[in-house]
Amino acid sequence: MLISLAPRRALLALLLAGTPCLAAAQPRAVASQSPADLIVTNARVYTADDTRPLVEAFAVRGGRIVFTGSAREAVTLTGAATQVVDAGGRTVIPGMVDGHAHFAGLAQKLRSVDLVGTRSYDEVIARVVDRAKTTPAGSWIVGRGWDQNAWGNTAFPTHEALSAAVPDHPVILDRVDGHAALANAAAMRLAGLTAATKDPSGGKILRDAKGAPTGVLIDRASGLVENKVPAPSREELRAALKDAVARMHSLGLVGMHDAGASRESIELFEDMAAKRELNLRLYVMIGDNAEALQHYFALGPRNALYDGQLWVRAVKLYADGAMGSRGAALLEPYSDDPNNSGLLLSAPAHIQEVAERGLAAGFQVNTHAIGDRGNRVVLDAYERAFAQVPRADHRFRVEHAQILHQDDIPRFAQLGVIPSMQASHQTSDMYWIGKRLGPTRLYGAYAWQSLLKTGVVIPNGSDFPVEDVNPLISFHASIARQDARDWPAGGWYPEQRMSREDALRSMTLWPAYAGFQEQVMGSITPGKYADFVVLDQDIMRIPADLVLRTRVLSTWLAGKLVYKAPQ
Repeated sequence: MLISLAPRRALLALLLAGTPCLAAAQPRAVASQSPADLIVTNARVYTADDTRPLVEAFAVRGGRIVFTGSAREAVTLTGAATQVVDAGGRTVIPGMVDGHAHFAGLAQKLRSVDLVGTRSYDEVIARVVDRAKTTPAGSWIVGRGWDQNAWGNTAFPTHEALSAAVPDHPVILDRVDGHAALANAAAMRLAGLTAATKDPSGGKILRDAKGAPTGVLIDRASGLVENKVPAPSREELRAALKDAVARMHSLGLVGMHDAGASRESIELFEDMAAKRELNLRLYVMIGDNAEALQHYFALGPRNALYDGQLWVRAVKLYADGAMGSRGAALLEPYSDDPNNSGLLLSAPAHIQEVAERGLAAGFQVNTHAIGDRGNRVVLDAYERAFAQVPRADHRFRVEHAQILHQDDIPRFAQLGVIPSMQASHQTSDMYWIGKRLGPTRLYGAYAWQSLLKTGVVIPNGSDFPVEDVNPLISFHASIARQDARDWPAGGWYPEQRMSREDALRSMTLWPAYAGFQEQVMGSITPGKYADFVVLDQDIMRIPADLVLRTRVLSTWLAGKLVYKAPQ
């Protein structure tokens, strides 16, 4: 993939040059004088388009941008039915896209016990007890978001206190990263989980001194219990997905890349899109299931279905686990667990085999890899696949790419592989990641600037529901490498910060490129979908410590208002 070897500025120019909707198209749009459906004026518009990065007005017709430029020019496109929006000098940016998240995960989290921000195991238990009061005995209680690294005692919990407090409900509580879970005694009984149960491939059951399960299940071991939880009905999931879309719109998101969906979920997404219920730019990665892959590879890549609501042309694989649960695969053992180097969830041969099939079928392959060994395994498997099935412009991705060996940083550009990263993971992990890795390996941790200098682009995201949905959290982390309390002073390894321009692209144009969508979205450019957000502060100019106080005033999809903030 020669395009990725060019300097990043040249790559951006190529992205725009390949788009049939550049500034050169503007005179034709204005000269036609056909009235616009919508004109936004008196704004400070950051377009994410290098050919015209800052304008004060733009016009929309048929759901697409037809003009960007001055208010004087835009007003010439006013007709009797044109809606004119005076932005009052506010900031407008392209609609933001989360480059890696979990659609159904957010939908389900909105209806489960929220454990994010709990400061102790006792607080976790108290929240579950509250839910149990309104849940019929015997019914499952599901929660997500606990993080033992944020507690006074950072050791993994054991089930006894939870089992004693909630004896009449089976309970399963996912860790914040989704790579570990805590089950109570009732849940383990229903799953038949005992001291005799063997660890599954790619998973680990934590045990006490006598070999009995402690309740904590790492990576694929959690499926031993979670598979017993009744799935929501199709209509329950549909309603929850609509709630999730509304939440995204309220935070300025117009799209997301769904990092691993089942065939059943994808069919529901398509049904919603066909009924115009999706109201989202949804780029789907098919989960690693043999029957699903066979089905979708036979269909071939499907792009911009139902007026640009749905793309199905990517696959999601897993190489390893996560840092917080010590499941990420490392080249050397964990500094705080010297007998543990993490877990490989997929054999390298499997990653290569699916990669070769994806290349042959025209599908992008995106593999979760967090540890330095996990990342190397994926890059090696991709490299072998590219040699067997050469294909230009494959845009394969590594999802997360959090911990990299210095030797592997340039390989992304060399192989044409995109590091898809989530800036908010850095600010969540920085308090304890040094204990896991020691000082030397931190130089390859969340190494955004080191990667950008090689010529790649980095689509940003949140991995929600692992992190909060709000995309401005990742924008702030990208430019400051600080938490919401502005810690640490000067930023954590500040040499890896992004510029504001790159941070904006990482949430707009770069996710579009990473999803083969750059010709229709990602910037406020004539010819592209009219997806944009109005903010109450100028995130490109205000001090970094004010970014997280910025509110979304309105969100627009194809020139239609989908969210307006309460007065």
